[in-house]
Amino acid sequence: MLLLLLVVIFIALLYGLWRYHRQSDSLSRSVFLGLFLGVVYGLILSALNVDTESFLPWVNIIGNGYVNLLKMIAMPLVFISILAAIARLEKASMIGSMSFWIISTLLITTGIAALDGAIIANLFHLDASSIVAGEMEIARGQNIIERSGDVADLTIPGLILSFIPTSMGGTFAELASTSMISAVVVASLMGIAALTVNKNDPEKGAIIIRGIDVLQSWIMALVRFIIRLTPYGILALMIKVIVTTDADAIWQLAKFLVASYVALFIMLIVHAFIIMLTGRSPIEHFKKIAPVLTFAFTSRSSAATIPLSIDAQVNKLGIAKPIANFSASFGSTIGQNGCAGVYPAMLAMMIAPTMGIEPWSIGFIASVVGVSMIASFGVAGVGGGATFAAIIVLSTLGMPLELAGLLISIEPLIDMMRTLVNVSGSITSGVVGNKILGDKVHPESFDNTSTQLS
Repeated sequence: MLLLLLVVIFIALLYGLWRYHRQSDSLSRSVFLGLFLGVVYGLILSALNVDTESFLPWVNIIGNGYVNLLKMIAMPLVFISILAAIARLEKASMIGSMSFWIISTLLITTGIAALDGAIIANLFHLDASSIVAGEMEIARGQNIIERSGDVADLTIPGLILSFIPTSMGGTFAELASTSMISAVVVASLMGIAALTVNKNDPEKGAIIIRGIDVLQSWIMALVRFIIRLTPYGILALMIKVIVTTDADAIWQLAKFLVASYVALFIMLIVHAFIIMLTGRSPIEHFKKIAPVLTFAFTSRSSAATIPLSIDAQVNKLGIAKPIANFSASFGSTIGQNGCAGVYPAMLAMMIAPTMGIEPWSIGFIASVVGVSMIASFGVAGVGGGATFAAIIVLSTLGMPLELAGLLISIEPLIDMMRTLVNVSGSITSGVVGNKILGDKVHPESFDNTSTQLS
């Protein structure tokens, strides 16, 4: 009877949200209403100490189901959008320029993020030796050691080679952690081929372009439908976050949690400063991408946020479509400011005192920043976000990997803000790329195929 009551209330909330969403002309307001309702219902369940073990699987149908749908459309969306955009470029050389400026921005901001994390960790006097390792922390540490083998033979040449696909089918099936970047490569090559055909035989080239336009319209119709489900996904995800959060663990590790959020919030200020340097208003910028960042926060998935990120960049920020697609795609795997910048740097600073290393040493901090920048590029070759970034940084610095498992009890809460910062960083790289190259991208890169996330 309790399970039935909880499910009925959940369905009632979904229905009420649907009624509001149907009458509202703003998807973003519906998203924030879903966020509010999810938090309130989750807090009520937590306050009443309700056993939600049998209830959460029903919530996951909506929450996890929505995330899965976004992940499903990310690959075809990135592929067709980049293919369509490049097929309309006047010069294929623009692909290299876009890639250079976007990746450079991602790597530079990740270096800044690592420096930020190192300084904040030192200012908060974070020390791994002060954390008592329980069974969960020990098990997590052992798991990290076991997974470290995936990065043991990682080299930069090998990483770059992994970006070049051996099979289109394997790329679209996402059989490798670099599949998203491989899809960018395939789309770019096919786009260049379309440019060549159009140059040599305009009649056939026109047919190819029309075919690409039809396929893009088809994919975007699917994207629009799935993005309309965002408020319900946010509602379910927030209920899950609230009821599964361990309040005791948060209290015990409050110092580490607060330090992490301070460092991550500082990176948002850095992003705002960069946005201001491009001549845009940081306040207006963050208002326009707020729904995207909200989803990134609740879903904890940079990859799932790709469709929302592309939509907001093109339709809200006025970024050229090729640049938006490149920044969202690269930003989901390379130069993640939160997962590959702030997080591993803070871990290194926490562990340093246990090894007799002076955490304020300029040489040590410089090493952490440099290794974090390299790791932020290298983690694309193995996937796993923050975990593998931490493995690469700690192993390179000769630090014990098992200590990275000490924060497992508050990892979900930290990961929410890390993902938000990752997505903000990828969008920032798009703004920078558009400032430098936007006027060189063909006007037809701005089309009217929109998901209208407003």
